[in-house]
Amino acid sequence: MKPVRPWIAVLIWIVPVFSGPLAAEDRLGQKLDEFLAQPHFKTAHVGLLFVDLKTGEVVLERSSEKLFAPASTTKLFSTATALDALGADYRFQTPIHRRGSVNDAGELDGDLILVASGDLTFGGRTDERGEIAFVDSDHTYANWMGDAGLTPHDPLAGITDLAKQVAAAGIKKVKGDVLIDDRLFDRSEGSGSGPSVITPIIVNDNVLDFTFEPTEPGQPAKTSWRPQTSLFKVEFDVKTVLENEPLETWIRPQEGGRIVVTGKIPANRRPLVRIYEVPDPAAFARALLIEALERSGVEVTAGISLTHPAGKLPDPSAYGSLPKVTQLVSPPFGENAKLILKVSHNLHASTLPLLVASKSGKRTLGDGLKLQRDFLARADVAVDTISFGGGAGGARADYVTPAATVQLLRHMSTRPDFFVYERALPILGVDGTLAKSVPTDSPAKGKVQAKTGTLVWENMLFDRGLLTSKALAGYLTTSKGRRLAFAAFINGVHLKDGLDTKRLGSDLGRLCEIVHAER
Repeated sequence: MKPVRPWIAVLIWIVPVFSGPLAAEDRLGQKLDEFLAQPHFKTAHVGLLFVDLKTGEVVLERSSEKLFAPASTTKLFSTATALDALGADYRFQTPIHRRGSVNDAGELDGDLILVASGDLTFGGRTDERGEIAFVDSDHTYANWMGDAGLTPHDPLAGITDLAKQVAAAGIKKVKGDVLIDDRLFDRSEGSGSGPSVITPIIVNDNVLDFTFEPTEPGQPAKTSWRPQTSLFKVEFDVKTVLENEPLETWIRPQEGGRIVVTGKIPANRRPLVRIYEVPDPAAFARALLIEALERSGVEVTAGISLTHPAGKLPDPSAYGSLPKVTQLVSPPFGENAKLILKVSHNLHASTLPLLVASKSGKRTLGDGLKLQRDFLARADVAVDTISFGGGAGGARADYVTPAATVQLLRHMSTRPDFFVYERALPILGVDGTLAKSVPTDSPAKGKVQAKTGTLVWENMLFDRGLLTSKALAGYLTTSKGRRLAFAAFINGVHLKDGLDTKRLGSDLGRLCEIVHAER
């Protein structure tokens, strides 16, 4: 028996030499190991799952049953729930009622009341095709990102349309007040960066946009702001400085609606956007509507104010007997889903659970999230394995597994409205938050439709960031035409030595390239 053992050893050594190339699964696993061996992943927790959308075959998996902070991939869940509750074709209808009679001279002896419906864009981004426009880096992120931009559309288009319709209805003077009824659901706080107050009245995302453009060093910068209203008085003192000097911008609200904007912008820098969240969205909308009515030839005796006279609102049951003067109708909700997912719109995503709640006659964030749980259970998502504290992805309670995320993605692919959900996702290397995640010549460009996620907390020990989550989840088409649903989460990376969130985004883009090529 002794000669047998060396012979077996030789066979074991020889087999790999003549076994040919590694199987596709082995090559993919090897490349994943190389990918995860990068030094900055030393402290990270990584979970991922790639599954054949048609057969359910697992293509690639790491810790898929473990919980990870999902960041903005949370929006996949809240948007799917809203699509189910509202429908892709749902349109927000925002009416204006009158309380009082109108005489032959067109004088309303009473009030105009706009009843907020939760319309997320309120006509301010609607283009000539009736679609909701977006830029890849949304203005709501402007105070944190230097490349944020504005859509070219008038943010007051909806308000102006309503005012013109009131004038066309024959009302020439409002002798009472102009009111905004924002009682559709309970006011709440958002769970992500950007505007924080969740309310059913939203005009220009309830922010003022300030734009800065450098001129010559030593000279005042070119400045502007929108939407302009006499509710606020803006004072600019922004100078153009030399190219190598740091950028500084400060927005300081003062008493009485006065806003002082100061700063320095380097010469030859591209135009910059900054935002200021208005303190009272209802008062803001009321002022904008009063001014739009006056521009449309309707005299209003009530003056604008920094606080809204909510005590004058009627009982909600009264609207059945109050004549409707006009209403604003939004684009279909599928367009809102596109905006939310393409640019990762935190304010709108945070509003979704409250819209879902209001659709069922409920009022709170908790109500909406319980309804979301019910939808996910019907969608065969393992709801007992996950946790959510909001709709946008910044809540500390937000945790999901790659497995549950893929379960949702697979369910959505079976629905009649899947094309709405899929086309709302950013496209790798093309648009939205994935526009710059791979090189322009990447073979995976255009082959991935997926939601990104980024969450960073401040590490005060070193005055630097800790990447709590970098995430990507959606659909991928391989080089052989195979369609996959996937989720990938990276939690716990120190942002130091030049490493930033963009680099981690490129890492996830590279992971998509690896899977695209191998399968």
